[in-house]
Amino acid sequence: MTSDVAFDVTVVATGLEKPWSVEPLVGGDLLVSEKAGRIRIVSADGKIGESIVGVPPVDGRGQGGLLDLALSPTFETDRTIFWSFTEPRDGGNGTSVARGILSVDRRRLDEVRVIFRALPTYANNMHYGSRLAFGPDGMLYVTTGERSDKPMRAHAQRLDGHLGKTLRITPDGTAPGRAVSEAVGDNPFVSSPVAVNEIVRGPKGPVGAGAAAKPEIWSLGHRNIQAAAFDSDGQFWVIEHGTNGGDELNRVEKGKNYGWPLQAYGIEYAGGPIEGAATNRSEFEQPVYYWDPVIAPSGAQFYTGDAFPAWRGNLFVGSLKEKRLVRLKLENRRVTGEEHLLVDRNQRVRDVRQGPDGALYIVTDQQNGELWKITPRR
Repeated sequence: MTSDVAFDVTVVATGLEKPWSVEPLVGGDLLVSEKAGRIRIVSADGKIGESIVGVPPVDGRGQGGLLDLALSPTFETDRTIFWSFTEPRDGGNGTSVARGILSVDRRRLDEVRVIFRALPTYANNMHYGSRLAFGPDGMLYVTTGERSDKPMRAHAQRLDGHLGKTLRITPDGTAPGRAVSEAVGDNPFVSSPVAVNEIVRGPKGPVGAGAAAKPEIWSLGHRNIQAAAFDSDGQFWVIEHGTNGGDELNRVEKGKNYGWPLQAYGIEYAGGPIEGAATNRSEFEQPVYYWDPVIAPSGAQFYTGDAFPAWRGNLFVGSLKEKRLVRLKLENRRVTGEEHLLVDRNQRVRDVRQGPDGALYIVTDQQNGELWKITPRR
């Protein structure tokens, strides 16, 4: 589809080192993460602040580093920030989530602690995920990758680990269950043992009995999710890096299995079919939409603001490979239109977020990364 919405792009800041996430703050300033392990505040007029003190070490090799940011739903009163990062560990590394309280002068993080560690630990530098999104239930949803290497792909189908999953945790890092709150509701595997080494078959989940599954798991069978967002109805959506010809938009539901590596669109990047995979298996959920050729998705935002009424309800997705911003129109939970924006700027779009002012804010995945603001043309 072609947009008839006129807009301006303002370059708010340049000189960011491979920014990964942007979080607009009330008042116009912005919180930005840089892959190498820094969190900074960029002022509304573009001044880049010093690195905020207190961030734990990260493994910034390859696809790793300091990844996503999320503000506490009550940030204005508790000043709490959450972030995902590649944590160096004995025997390798892994996706972890930490939280800390931003000091009043915004120069440091206090009471920093790691609240979640994705297991198993593994030694490579690919497919960490990872996006963070608070749901309308107040829970923190975390996405992971399956670490890419062929021997690790099967972990996306195993319930004894967190790889290739969406996860749902409390702001303290525990798995929601009846012990947390009846109103919040259980995670699907929090209270009953399941067979962790068997493929999940059918809508009712895994068969058999055995060792306990990881209680944080919300859904499984994902490849590498680097985009996630809730729509205005509270539905959780993720966009994951697929194989060559198989990036996927999935509507995530509790306990469902999305198939990877046994169901996939596309082929191996090295060429040839994906061993053992089919495009349509009845025991798995189908993607709502997929891209061939791929866009390499990163960052997502359902637009709800007043600045662009024509875009309300649309899903915006960053594209790394195609260097653009993708707009999707959804009707009845189906994609009915797609538009590619900012193509002429020729930069890898890493994240897109809506600010309190209704503008869209974007960071680009460059060594000399930029922060953009999209506003209606006047």
